[in-house]
Amino acid sequence: MGYDTNIVTAIIKKNQGLINKLKFVNFQVKALFISSITYYEIKRGLLYVNATIQLSDFNNFCSQRWSILLLDNLEIIQKSLRN
Repeated sequence: MGYDTNIVTAIIKKNQGLINKLKFVNFQVKALFISSITYYEIKRGLLYVNATIQLSDFNNFCSQRWSILLLDNLEIIQKSLRN
């Protein structure tokens, strides 16, 4: 299951309702991921505002929970358009 920039931002801001839903989803699916585009948007934004604590939280969360989906195949993008 993939997450977009708005969802990841809410998680970084410690939106407890969303974090609880994420924990629930984590038990139901085998893989959680964010796209390389979402990774870039979040990381670039945090670097831009020099949000060192949130950047550290984001890096830790990515290394422990999410895989980064590299969009190097047009089929991936085409499939996302059908969902």
